[in-house]
Amino acid sequence: MDQTSAATGAMKQYRRFDRYHRILHGVLMFSFLGLAFTGMPLLFNDAPWAVRLAGLFGGGHAAGVLHRFFAVLLIGCFALHVFRLMHRLFVKKELEVLWGPASMTPQPRDVAELIANLRWFLRLGPQPKFDHFTYWEKFDYWAVFWGMGIIGGSGLVLWFPVFFSKFLPGSWFNVALLVHGEEGLLAVGFIFTIHFFNGHLRPDKFPMDPVIFTGRVSEHELQEERPAEYERLLASRQLEEAEVGAAPAWVGSLAKGVAVVAVSLGLVMVGLILYAVLSAGL
Repeated sequence: MDQTSAATGAMKQYRRFDRYHRILHGVLMFSFLGLAFTGMPLLFNDAPWAVRLAGLFGGGHAAGVLHRFFAVLLIGCFALHVFRLMHRLFVKKELEVLWGPASMTPQPRDVAELIANLRWFLRLGPQPKFDHFTYWEKFDYWAVFWGMGIIGGSGLVLWFPVFFSKFLPGSWFNVALLVHGEEGLLAVGFIFTIHFFNGHLRPDKFPMDPVIFTGRVSEHELQEERPAEYERLLASRQLEEAEVGAAPAWVGSLAKGVAVVAVSLGLVMVGLILYAVLSAGL
């Protein structure tokens, strides 16, 4: 696409995420950062930085209380998302939730696009034409479901030991403690490296991609990054329906500030974790 076309395309904006998803992602991001910065000091409690970081929250006990507060936010966020999915599926009868180009359900095309993308990385073929969601976005999405089941479930067992001791053997609490810490560490490492790179740090998006905050993409971005979706909307005459006005200027400024802070904090946490692991000789 030439510069003139790109400039013209940048004037048109198309909806990618509605307000509900943007707000929910904001709560998800806030709660996850809170869980990471209150949970990692407890996991690496023998590291000097962990003691100092916990001190910023008022000590280990206060960090634990805040950790539970952020957990409630995250569980509530997850519950709202699942409730909306069930409402769309069973009340509105929107079967496209389960299948189709805008569905998060893994499909055969995702495998084909993964293989084609690997070939493109190796310069053995053209880049695949992605639709509304890519295979790596679906991986991120289902990782949350996995995490809520494993990390959330084990966390609730540790939070309410008296209740769960009525039907769980004592050894399970040791397992829950191990699983909660290790899965939490895995989630923090993945989100603050792979997810941040895919969303913000890759060369064509650096220093941040504001789409999850503004909910909009330009026509140029839609054509370049998701050509299959652009062609599908154009062929079905739905492209005009998806067109929206530009986001208010303050939204972009706020998005940039929030993204820079979140990415910076995440990378700092990754550095602290690596320092603790290497210092322990693991």
